[in-house]
Amino acid sequence: MVQIEPLEVSLEAGNQADSALLDDDGRPRRTGTFWTASAHIITAVIGSGVLSLPWATAQLGWVGGPAVMVVFGGVTYFTATLQAECYRTGDEETGARNYTYIGAVRAILGGANAKLCGIIQYANLVGTAIGYTIAASISMQAIKRAGCFHANGHNVPCHISSTPYMLIFGAFEIVFSQIPDFHEIWWLSIVAAVMSFTYSGVGLGLGIAQTVADGGFRGTITGVTNVTATQKAWRSLQALGNIAFAFAFSNVYTEIQDTIKAPPPSEAKVMKQASLLSIVATSVFYALCGWMGYAAFGNAAPDNLLTGFGFFEPFWLVDAANVAIAVHLIGAYQVYCQPVFAFVERKASRRWPDSGFVNSELRVGPFAISAFRLAWRSVFVCFTTVVAMALPFFGVIVGLLGAISFWPLTVYLPTEMYIAQRGVRRGSALWIGLRALAVAGFVVSAAATTGAVANFVGDFMKFRPFSG
Repeated sequence: MVQIEPLEVSLEAGNQADSALLDDDGRPRRTGTFWTASAHIITAVIGSGVLSLPWATAQLGWVGGPAVMVVFGGVTYFTATLQAECYRTGDEETGARNYTYIGAVRAILGGANAKLCGIIQYANLVGTAIGYTIAASISMQAIKRAGCFHANGHNVPCHISSTPYMLIFGAFEIVFSQIPDFHEIWWLSIVAAVMSFTYSGVGLGLGIAQTVADGGFRGTITGVTNVTATQKAWRSLQALGNIAFAFAFSNVYTEIQDTIKAPPPSEAKVMKQASLLSIVATSVFYALCGWMGYAAFGNAAPDNLLTGFGFFEPFWLVDAANVAIAVHLIGAYQVYCQPVFAFVERKASRRWPDSGFVNSELRVGPFAISAFRLAWRSVFVCFTTVVAMALPFFGVIVGLLGAISFWPLTVYLPTEMYIAQRGVRRGSALWIGLRALAVAGFVVSAAATTGAVANFVGDFMKFRPFSG
Protein backbone atom coordinates (compact mmCIF):
# COMPACT_ATOMS: atom_id res chain seq x y z
CA MET A 1 0.00 0.00 0.00
CA VAL A 2 1.49 3.31 -1.02
CA GLN A 3 1.02 6.00 1.63
CA ILE A 4 0.10 9.40 0.16
CA GLU A 5 1.16 12.26 2.38
CA PRO A 6 -0.21 15.82 2.14
CA LEU A 7 1.31 18.05 -0.55
CA GLU A 8 2.97 15.13 -2.35
CA VAL A 9 0.62 15.18 -5.34
CA SER A 10 1.92 17.15 -8.30
CA LEU A 11 -0.24 18.31 -11.19
CA GLU A 12 2.87 18.72 -13.31
CA ALA A 13 3.63 15.04 -13.65
CA GLY A 14 0.51 13.88 -15.42
CA ASN A 15 -1.52 13.52 -12.25
CA GLN A 16 -4.32 15.87 -13.28
CA ALA A 17 -6.78 12.99 -13.74
CA ASP A 18 -5.81 11.47 -10.41
CA SER A 19 -6.21 14.83 -8.66
CA ALA A 20 -9.97 14.70 -9.28
CA LEU A 21 -10.05 11.74 -6.89
CA LEU A 22 -8.05 13.53 -4.22
CA ASP A 23 -8.79 16.18 -1.62
CA ASP A 24 -6.77 19.34 -1.00
CA ASP A 25 -4.35 17.40 1.21
CA GLY A 26 -3.55 14.77 -1.42
CA ARG A 27 -5.58 12.04 0.28
CA PRO A 28 -8.45 10.11 -1.35
CA ARG A 29 -11.51 12.33 -1.67
CA ARG A 30 -13.76 12.19 1.36
CA THR A 31 -17.43 11.45 0.69
CA GLY A 32 -19.01 11.70 4.16
CA THR A 33 -22.19 13.73 4.66
CA PHE A 34 -24.39 15.06 7.44
CA TRP A 35 -26.19 11.71 7.49
CA THR A 36 -23.15 9.44 7.59
CA ALA A 37 -21.54 11.62 10.28
CA SER A 38 -24.77 11.45 12.29
CA ALA A 39 -24.80 7.66 11.94
CA HIS A 40 -21.20 7.44 13.16
CA ILE A 41 -21.97 9.66 16.15
CA ILE A 42 -25.14 7.78 17.08
CA THR A 43 -23.23 4.50 16.81
CA ALA A 44 -20.56 5.91 19.11
CA VAL A 45 -22.95 7.53 21.59
CA ILE A 46 -25.89 5.14 21.88
CA GLY A 47 -24.11 2.10 23.15
CA SER A 48 -24.16 -0.26 26.05
CA GLY A 49 -24.08 2.76 28.36
CA VAL A 50 -27.82 3.30 27.86
CA LEU A 51 -28.52 0.02 29.61
CA SER A 52 -26.91 1.20 32.86
CA LEU A 53 -28.87 4.46 33.04
CA PRO A 54 -31.81 3.10 35.10
CA TRP A 55 -29.28 1.88 37.67
CA ALA A 56 -27.49 5.24 37.59
CA THR A 57 -30.81 7.05 38.05
CA ALA A 58 -31.62 4.76 40.98
CA GLN A 59 -28.44 5.83 42.77
CA LEU A 60 -29.25 9.54 42.36
CA GLY A 61 -33.06 9.51 42.63
CA TRP A 62 -35.78 11.36 40.77
CA VAL A 63 -34.19 14.78 41.34
CA GLY A 64 -30.48 14.08 40.89
CA GLY A 65 -30.75 11.50 38.08
CA PRO A 66 -32.62 13.61 35.49
CA ALA A 67 -30.69 16.76 36.43
CA VAL A 68 -27.31 15.07 35.94
CA MET A 69 -28.36 13.58 32.58
CA VAL A 70 -29.51 16.98 31.29
CA VAL A 71 -26.26 18.61 32.40
CA PHE A 72 -24.05 15.94 30.83
CA GLY A 73 -26.00 16.07 27.56
CA GLY A 74 -25.72 19.85 27.37
CA VAL A 75 -22.01 19.92 28.23
CA THR A 76 -21.24 17.17 25.72
CA TYR A 77 -22.97 19.04 22.90
CA PHE A 78 -21.37 22.37 23.78
CA THR A 79 -17.82 21.01 23.93
CA ALA A 80 -18.45 19.01 20.72
CA THR A 81 -19.14 22.28 18.89
CA LEU A 82 -15.84 23.65 20.21
CA GLN A 83 -13.99 20.53 19.07
CA ALA A 84 -15.57 20.78 15.61
CA GLU A 85 -13.94 24.20 15.21
CA CYS A 86 -10.52 22.60 15.62
CA TYR A 87 -10.60 20.11 12.73
CA ARG A 88 -8.69 22.61 10.61
CA THR A 89 -5.96 24.74 12.14
CA GLY A 90 -6.75 28.36 11.34
CA ASP A 91 -9.43 28.96 8.70
CA GLU A 92 -12.32 26.49 8.93
CA GLU A 93 -12.39 25.92 5.14
CA THR A 94 -8.77 26.27 4.02
CA GLY A 95 -6.67 25.58 7.13
CA ALA A 96 -4.50 22.48 7.48
CA ARG A 97 -6.53 19.40 8.37
CA ASN A 98 -6.11 17.54 11.65
CA TYR A 99 -6.90 13.91 10.91
CA THR A 100 -7.11 12.70 14.52
CA TYR A 101 -7.97 14.07 17.94
CA ILE A 102 -4.37 13.85 19.10
CA GLY A 103 -3.26 15.48 15.83
CA ALA A 104 -5.53 18.44 16.51
CA VAL A 105 -4.23 18.80 20.06
CA ARG A 106 -0.63 18.57 18.87
CA ALA A 107 -1.14 21.17 16.14
CA ILE A 108 -3.06 23.67 18.29
CA LEU A 109 -1.75 23.12 21.83
CA GLY A 110 1.32 20.92 21.48
CA GLY A 111 3.61 19.70 24.24
CA ALA A 112 2.22 18.09 27.38
CA ASN A 113 -1.38 18.44 26.20
CA ALA A 114 -0.72 16.18 23.21
CA LYS A 115 0.84 13.56 25.48
CA LEU A 116 -2.11 13.77 27.88
CA CYS A 117 -4.55 13.38 24.99
CA GLY A 118 -2.70 10.40 23.55
CA ILE A 119 -2.47 8.50 26.82
CA ILE A 120 -6.08 9.10 27.90
CA GLN A 121 -7.63 8.73 24.43
CA TYR A 122 -6.01 5.46 23.50
CA ALA A 123 -6.38 3.99 26.98
CA ASN A 124 -10.07 4.92 26.85
CA LEU A 125 -10.51 3.40 23.40
CA VAL A 126 -8.89 0.14 24.48
CA GLY A 127 -11.00 0.14 27.65
CA THR A 128 -14.15 0.78 25.64
CA ALA A 129 -13.33 -2.19 23.40
CA ILE A 130 -13.04 -4.34 26.53
CA GLY A 131 -16.31 -2.96 27.88
CA TYR A 132 -18.10 -3.62 24.61
CA THR A 133 -16.80 -7.19 24.55
CA ILE A 134 -18.25 -7.70 28.03
CA ALA A 135 -21.58 -6.07 27.13
CA ALA A 136 -22.00 -8.03 23.89
CA SER A 137 -21.21 -11.36 25.55
CA ILE A 138 -23.64 -10.61 28.39
CA SER A 139 -26.36 -9.93 25.81
CA MET A 140 -25.65 -13.18 23.97
CA GLN A 141 -25.58 -15.01 27.30
CA ALA A 142 -28.91 -13.40 28.24
CA ILE A 143 -30.57 -14.86 25.13
CA LYS A 144 -29.68 -18.35 26.32
CA ARG A 145 -30.74 -17.57 29.89
CA ALA A 146 -34.07 -16.08 28.76
CA GLY A 147 -34.90 -19.38 27.04
CA CYS A 148 -33.95 -21.25 30.21
CA PHE A 149 -36.12 -19.02 32.41
CA HIS A 150 -39.03 -19.32 29.99
CA ALA A 151 -38.82 -23.11 29.98
CA ASN A 152 -38.00 -23.76 33.65
CA GLY A 153 -39.35 -20.80 35.61
CA HIS A 154 -37.94 -17.52 36.83
CA ASN A 155 -36.55 -18.92 40.07
CA VAL A 156 -34.18 -21.39 38.40
CA PRO A 157 -30.53 -20.19 38.55
CA CYS A 158 -29.88 -20.77 34.82
CA HIS A 159 -26.18 -19.98 35.23
CA ILE A 160 -24.39 -19.85 31.87
CA SER A 161 -20.76 -18.90 31.31
CA SER A 162 -20.13 -15.74 29.28
CA THR A 163 -16.69 -16.93 28.13
CA PRO A 164 -17.83 -18.76 24.94
CA TYR A 165 -19.79 -15.68 23.87
CA MET A 166 -16.78 -13.44 24.35
CA LEU A 167 -14.83 -15.76 22.06
CA ILE A 168 -17.61 -15.60 19.45
CA PHE A 169 -17.70 -11.80 19.64
CA GLY A 170 -13.92 -11.68 19.33
CA ALA A 171 -14.04 -13.86 16.22
CA PHE A 172 -16.50 -11.45 14.57
CA GLU A 173 -14.28 -8.49 15.46
CA ILE A 174 -11.20 -10.13 13.95
CA VAL A 175 -13.08 -10.39 10.65
CA PHE A 176 -14.53 -6.85 10.69
CA SER A 177 -11.24 -5.36 11.86
CA GLN A 178 -9.88 -6.03 8.37
CA ILE A 179 -12.03 -3.15 7.10
CA PRO A 180 -9.23 -0.58 6.88
CA ASP A 181 -10.70 2.72 8.13
CA PHE A 182 -13.68 4.95 8.94
CA HIS A 183 -14.33 5.66 5.27
CA GLU A 184 -15.12 2.00 4.63
CA ILE A 185 -17.34 1.27 7.65
CA TRP A 186 -20.12 3.82 7.06
CA TRP A 187 -22.55 0.99 6.24
CA LEU A 188 -21.62 -0.85 9.44
CA SER A 189 -22.28 2.33 11.43
CA ILE A 190 -25.72 2.74 9.84
CA VAL A 191 -26.65 -0.87 10.69
CA ALA A 192 -25.33 -0.35 14.22
CA ALA A 193 -27.27 2.90 14.63
CA VAL A 194 -30.51 1.16 13.61
CA MET A 195 -29.78 -1.63 16.11
CA SER A 196 -29.10 0.89 18.89
CA PHE A 197 -32.50 2.51 18.39
CA THR A 198 -34.06 -0.96 18.24
CA TYR A 199 -32.89 -2.19 21.63
CA SER A 200 -33.28 1.23 23.25
CA GLY A 201 -36.85 1.27 21.97
CA VAL A 202 -37.53 -2.21 23.32
CA GLY A 203 -36.11 -1.27 26.71
CA LEU A 204 -38.22 1.87 26.72
CA GLY A 205 -41.37 -0.01 25.68
CA LEU A 206 -40.90 -2.68 28.34
CA GLY A 207 -40.27 0.00 30.96
CA ILE A 208 -43.49 1.79 30.04
CA ALA A 209 -45.43 -1.49 30.03
CA GLN A 210 -44.08 -2.44 33.47
CA THR A 211 -44.89 1.01 34.85
CA VAL A 212 -48.47 0.82 33.53
CA ALA A 213 -48.87 -2.68 34.97
CA ASP A 214 -47.68 -1.44 38.36
CA GLY A 215 -50.13 1.43 38.23
CA GLY A 216 -47.57 4.18 38.68
CA PHE A 217 -43.94 5.23 38.97
CA ARG A 218 -41.57 3.58 41.41
CA GLY A 219 -38.46 5.18 42.88
CA THR A 220 -37.76 7.88 45.42
CA ILE A 221 -36.58 11.48 45.47
CA THR A 222 -33.09 10.59 46.71
CA GLY A 223 -32.62 7.11 45.22
CA VAL A 224 -31.44 3.94 46.96
CA THR A 225 -31.57 3.97 50.74
CA ASN A 226 -30.96 0.34 51.73
CA VAL A 227 -27.17 0.79 51.73
CA THR A 228 -24.66 2.34 54.10
CA ALA A 229 -23.73 6.01 53.79
CA THR A 230 -20.33 5.02 52.37
CA GLN A 231 -21.89 2.70 49.79
CA LYS A 232 -24.39 5.39 48.87
CA ALA A 233 -21.57 7.86 48.26
CA TRP A 234 -19.47 5.46 46.15
CA ARG A 235 -22.43 4.30 44.11
CA SER A 236 -23.65 7.86 43.50
CA LEU A 237 -20.19 8.85 42.28
CA GLN A 238 -19.99 5.79 40.02
CA ALA A 239 -23.39 6.78 38.61
CA LEU A 240 -21.82 10.05 37.45
CA GLY A 241 -19.20 8.03 35.58
CA ASN A 242 -21.85 5.78 34.02
CA ILE A 243 -23.76 8.79 32.72
CA ALA A 244 -20.55 10.42 31.47
CA PHE A 245 -19.65 7.21 29.61
CA ALA A 246 -23.10 7.05 28.06
CA PHE A 247 -22.69 10.50 26.47
CA ALA A 248 -18.98 10.37 25.63
CA PHE A 249 -17.74 10.30 22.05
CA SER A 250 -15.13 13.05 21.90
CA ASN A 251 -12.33 10.50 21.57
CA VAL A 252 -13.51 9.58 18.06
CA TYR A 253 -15.09 12.93 17.14
CA THR A 254 -12.24 14.34 15.04
CA GLU A 255 -11.77 11.01 13.28
CA ILE A 256 -15.47 11.06 12.33
CA GLN A 257 -15.18 14.65 11.14
CA ASP A 258 -12.30 13.61 8.88
CA THR A 259 -14.75 11.52 6.81
CA ILE A 260 -16.82 14.58 5.73
CA LYS A 261 -16.37 15.80 2.17
CA ALA A 262 -14.53 19.04 1.52
CA PRO A 263 -16.22 22.48 1.78
CA PRO A 264 -18.50 24.12 1.07
CA PRO A 265 -20.06 23.96 3.59
CA SER A 266 -17.15 23.57 5.98
CA GLU A 267 -16.62 20.30 7.82
CA ALA A 268 -17.17 22.20 11.09
CA LYS A 269 -20.67 23.36 10.06
CA VAL A 270 -21.69 19.88 8.92
CA MET A 271 -20.30 18.30 12.08
CA LYS A 272 -22.11 20.76 14.35
CA GLN A 273 -25.39 19.98 12.60
CA ALA A 274 -24.73 16.23 12.87
CA SER A 275 -23.82 16.66 16.55
CA LEU A 276 -27.03 18.53 17.29
CA LEU A 277 -29.24 15.92 15.64
CA SER A 278 -27.35 13.01 17.18
CA ILE A 279 -27.14 14.35 20.72
CA VAL A 280 -30.78 15.49 20.79
CA ALA A 281 -31.90 12.09 19.49
CA THR A 282 -29.70 10.14 21.88
CA SER A 283 -30.54 12.37 24.84
CA VAL A 284 -34.27 11.79 24.33
CA PHE A 285 -33.67 8.04 24.19
CA TYR A 286 -31.39 8.18 27.21
CA ALA A 287 -33.88 10.17 29.24
CA LEU A 288 -36.77 7.92 28.35
CA CYS A 289 -34.84 4.67 28.86
CA GLY A 290 -33.17 5.79 32.08
CA TRP A 291 -36.24 7.35 33.62
CA MET A 292 -38.77 4.75 32.51
CA GLY A 293 -36.42 1.97 33.57
CA TYR A 294 -36.23 3.57 37.01
CA ALA A 295 -39.99 4.13 37.05
CA ALA A 296 -40.48 0.43 36.31
CA PHE A 297 -38.04 -1.02 38.86
CA GLY A 298 -37.38 1.78 41.30
CA ASN A 299 -34.38 1.39 43.54
CA ALA A 300 -34.05 -2.28 42.49
CA ALA A 301 -33.15 -1.31 38.91
CA PRO A 302 -30.47 -3.73 37.55
CA ASP A 303 -27.10 -2.44 36.31
CA ASN A 304 -28.02 -3.68 32.81
CA LEU A 305 -31.67 -3.15 31.91
CA LEU A 306 -32.02 -5.97 29.39
CA THR A 307 -29.56 -8.54 30.73
CA GLY A 308 -30.11 -8.07 34.47
CA PHE A 309 -33.55 -9.69 34.03
CA GLY A 310 -35.70 -6.96 35.29
CA PHE A 311 -37.78 -8.20 32.33
CA PHE A 312 -38.45 -11.91 31.77
CA GLU A 313 -41.37 -11.75 29.35
CA PRO A 314 -42.12 -11.62 26.52
CA PHE A 315 -38.90 -13.58 26.30
CA TRP A 316 -38.76 -13.40 22.51
CA LEU A 317 -38.82 -9.60 22.63
CA VAL A 318 -36.03 -9.53 25.22
CA ASP A 319 -34.11 -11.91 22.94
CA ALA A 320 -34.62 -9.63 19.93
CA ALA A 321 -33.35 -6.65 21.92
CA ASN A 322 -30.27 -8.55 23.01
CA VAL A 323 -29.56 -9.62 19.43
CA ALA A 324 -29.75 -5.94 18.47
CA ILE A 325 -27.31 -5.06 21.27
CA ALA A 326 -24.80 -7.65 20.05
CA VAL A 327 -25.06 -6.48 16.42
CA HIS A 328 -24.75 -2.84 17.46
CA LEU A 329 -21.67 -3.50 19.55
CA ILE A 330 -19.97 -5.29 16.68
CA GLY A 331 -20.14 -2.00 14.77
CA ALA A 332 -19.47 0.24 17.77
CA TYR A 333 -16.33 -1.75 18.60
CA GLN A 334 -14.98 -0.94 15.14
CA VAL A 335 -15.86 2.76 15.42
CA TYR A 336 -13.94 3.04 18.67
CA CYS A 337 -10.97 0.91 17.61
CA GLN A 338 -10.30 2.52 14.23
CA PRO A 339 -8.22 5.37 15.76
CA VAL A 340 -6.08 2.80 17.59
CA PHE A 341 -5.64 0.74 14.44
CA ALA A 342 -4.77 3.80 12.36
CA PHE A 343 -2.25 5.10 14.91
CA VAL A 344 -0.24 1.88 14.99
CA GLU A 345 -0.41 1.37 11.22
CA ARG A 346 0.74 4.91 10.46
CA LYS A 347 3.71 4.41 12.75
CA ALA A 348 4.57 1.09 11.12
CA SER A 349 4.22 2.46 7.58
CA ARG A 350 6.53 5.38 8.33
CA ARG A 351 9.04 3.14 10.06
CA TRP A 352 9.11 0.55 7.24
CA PRO A 353 7.91 2.37 4.07
CA ASP A 354 9.30 -0.28 1.69
CA SER A 355 8.10 -3.34 3.60
CA GLY A 356 5.67 -5.54 1.73
CA PHE A 357 4.65 -7.15 5.03
CA VAL A 358 3.44 -3.76 6.27
CA ASN A 359 2.23 -2.01 3.11
CA SER A 360 1.11 -4.60 0.55
CA GLU A 361 -2.60 -5.40 0.72
CA LEU A 362 -5.30 -7.40 -1.00
CA ARG A 363 -8.68 -5.71 -1.55
CA VAL A 364 -11.80 -7.85 -1.21
CA GLY A 365 -14.94 -5.71 -1.16
CA PRO A 366 -14.74 -3.42 1.90
CA PHE A 367 -11.86 -5.47 3.33
CA ALA A 368 -8.20 -4.60 2.78
CA ILE A 369 -6.04 -7.43 4.03
CA SER A 370 -2.32 -7.04 4.62
CA ALA A 371 -0.07 -9.36 6.58
CA PHE A 372 0.68 -6.70 9.18
CA ARG A 373 -2.95 -5.56 9.53
CA LEU A 374 -4.18 -9.14 9.90
CA ALA A 375 -1.56 -9.96 12.53
CA TRP A 376 -1.69 -6.76 14.58
CA ARG A 377 -5.44 -6.24 14.61
CA SER A 378 -6.05 -9.90 15.45
CA VAL A 379 -3.63 -9.65 18.39
CA PHE A 380 -5.43 -6.50 19.59
CA VAL A 381 -8.85 -8.19 19.47
CA CYS A 382 -7.48 -11.24 21.28
CA PHE A 383 -6.02 -8.98 23.99
CA THR A 384 -9.30 -7.14 24.63
CA THR A 385 -11.16 -10.47 24.68
CA VAL A 386 -8.83 -12.03 27.24
CA VAL A 387 -9.01 -8.99 29.53
CA ALA A 388 -12.82 -9.00 29.25
CA MET A 389 -12.86 -12.69 30.22
CA ALA A 390 -10.69 -11.93 33.26
CA LEU A 391 -12.65 -8.87 34.45
CA PRO A 392 -16.29 -9.06 33.29
CA PHE A 393 -17.57 -6.16 35.42
CA PHE A 394 -19.83 -4.30 33.01
CA GLY A 395 -21.24 -1.56 35.21
CA VAL A 396 -18.03 -0.77 37.07
CA ILE A 397 -15.87 -0.66 33.92
CA VAL A 398 -18.41 1.62 32.21
CA GLY A 399 -18.32 3.96 35.20
CA LEU A 400 -14.52 3.93 35.44
CA LEU A 401 -14.02 4.67 31.74
CA GLY A 402 -16.52 7.50 31.78
CA ALA A 403 -15.08 9.01 34.93
CA ILE A 404 -11.42 8.95 33.88
CA SER A 405 -11.93 10.37 30.39
CA PHE A 406 -14.70 12.91 30.94
CA TRP A 407 -12.58 15.84 32.08
CA PRO A 408 -9.56 15.59 29.77
CA LEU A 409 -11.24 14.44 26.56
CA THR A 410 -14.73 15.93 26.76
CA VAL A 411 -14.11 19.19 28.62
CA TYR A 412 -10.51 20.33 29.09
CA LEU A 413 -8.90 19.72 25.70
CA PRO A 414 -11.82 21.00 23.55
CA THR A 415 -12.05 24.20 25.60
CA GLU A 416 -8.29 24.77 25.56
CA MET A 417 -8.07 24.16 21.81
CA TYR A 418 -10.94 26.54 21.14
CA ILE A 419 -9.33 29.27 23.27
CA ALA A 420 -6.08 28.91 21.36
CA GLN A 421 -7.69 28.45 17.92
CA ARG A 422 -9.99 31.46 18.17
CA GLY A 423 -7.70 33.65 20.23
CA VAL A 424 -10.18 34.07 23.09
CA ARG A 425 -8.96 37.06 25.12
CA ARG A 426 -7.69 36.23 28.59
CA GLY A 427 -10.01 37.60 31.25
CA SER A 428 -13.00 37.97 28.90
CA ALA A 429 -16.39 36.57 29.91
CA LEU A 430 -16.02 33.70 27.43
CA TRP A 431 -12.51 32.89 28.70
CA ILE A 432 -13.70 32.83 32.31
CA GLY A 433 -16.71 30.71 31.43
CA LEU A 434 -14.65 28.12 29.54
CA ARG A 435 -12.08 27.90 32.34
CA ALA A 436 -14.84 27.55 34.95
CA LEU A 437 -16.36 24.72 32.92
CA ALA A 438 -12.97 22.97 32.81
CA VAL A 439 -12.56 23.26 36.59
CA ALA A 440 -16.07 21.93 37.23
CA GLY A 441 -15.41 19.05 34.82
CA PHE A 442 -12.23 18.15 36.70
CA VAL A 443 -14.03 18.03 40.04
CA VAL A 444 -16.78 15.80 38.64
CA SER A 445 -14.29 13.51 36.89
CA ALA A 446 -12.12 13.12 40.01
CA ALA A 447 -15.11 12.36 42.22
CA ALA A 448 -16.60 9.85 39.77
CA THR A 449 -13.23 8.11 39.36
CA THR A 450 -12.93 7.72 43.13
CA GLY A 451 -16.36 6.09 43.32
CA ALA A 452 -15.73 3.79 40.36
CA VAL A 453 -12.37 2.61 41.73
CA ALA A 454 -13.91 1.89 45.14
CA ASN A 455 -16.67 -0.19 43.55
CA PHE A 456 -14.21 -1.96 41.23
CA VAL A 457 -12.08 -3.02 44.19
CA GLY A 458 -15.19 -4.23 46.01
CA ASP A 459 -16.35 -6.33 43.04
CA PHE A 460 -12.88 -7.69 42.31
CA MET A 461 -12.43 -8.95 45.87
CA LYS A 462 -15.52 -11.14 45.41
CA PHE A 463 -14.66 -12.44 41.92
CA ARG A 464 -12.51 -15.25 40.60
CA PRO A 465 -10.96 -14.26 37.22
CA PHE A 466 -11.99 -16.36 34.18
CA SER A 467 -14.81 -17.95 36.19
CA GLY A 468 -17.36 -16.75 33.58
